[in-house]
Amino acid sequence: MISPILPWQQQNWDHLNSYIQQQRIPQALLITGRKGLGKQQLATQFAQSLLCTARLTSGLFCGHCSSCVLFSAGTHPDFIQVTPEEDKKTIGIDAIRDLITKLTLKPQFDSYRVVLINPGHQLTNNAANSFLKCLEEPNERTCIILLTEKPTKLPATIISRCQKLTVVIPSQTMAKNWLNSEKVSENIEVLLNLTQGAPLLAKEYANDAIIKTRLQCFNDWLKVAKSELNPIVLAEQWHKQDVGNLMFWQISWITDIIKSRYSLETDSLYHADLKNSLQELSLKLNLKSVYKYYDLLLASQQKLETQINKQLMFEEILIEWAKLNNGG
Repeated sequence: MISPILPWQQQNWDHLNSYIQQQRIPQALLITGRKGLGKQQLATQFAQSLLCTARLTSGLFCGHCSSCVLFSAGTHPDFIQVTPEEDKKTIGIDAIRDLITKLTLKPQFDSYRVVLINPGHQLTNNAANSFLKCLEEPNERTCIILLTEKPTKLPATIISRCQKLTVVIPSQTMAKNWLNSEKVSENIEVLLNLTQGAPLLAKEYANDAIIKTRLQCFNDWLKVAKSELNPIVLAEQWHKQDVGNLMFWQISWITDIIKSRYSLETDSLYHADLKNSLQELSLKLNLKSVYKYYDLLLASQQKLETQINKQLMFEEILIEWAKLNNGG
């Protein structure tokens, strides 16, 4: 089955298809965009179309030729994926050395060879330096695609050698229509706010019952504020959960409290469904202290990708939250 182009990616696909039609395939392509917009799907469609021997007039792969069959089975010799090892978050130098060795050989088929590196920003410094050689000395009929939601974490030397394509957030109407077509009908506005407008992530959150989890975490957060729950007890629970979501939720709760203080429209809130509690907090808390706490949250979020003890991190955050609500 040929995967459809996601509605908000049509312009992106037209751009990629123009490379194919004009036979001007980039040696390196950097695809960026927020998580949950389908960068992987777009890149995979482009890769399979490059490898296909009987492309459709739309530029998409046929799905039936021998190349497409191999691709669908995950055994195409000219499609190479580079991702972090199963027990690691980074792409190390060994993986890039292995890639360089493979690229010394010519593509096995008559079309292109495609290398997909995801996520690109997870290359270690040594891996990035080694990978740079691939870009400086491009191989025959080879297209290297890097995907990232954090392009600023890539070395400028790599970025400068890539053609660039950004997948943008769709309009609210387009996102809602797509989610409805995917049988997501409840809490759509809340889901889109939580995912900052990313439809695929919103669908994933709906399937994972993330709204229920967020509400439970928010209620526990309020209990800490009211001295009904010990911050250390909650920290012990929270560090075992999705810490990325928990940090984003806390930051966006504080953002909404600040917005509520300035009486901004409900539509501008990340958590419009929690507006009553957020407005109550905004009237109670000292705004200067709220900004200081916001800075602590941002600094903590920056440390998530390090070896920081997450339980101790949450202990500090929640103890400060308790102090903030009790005049500390």
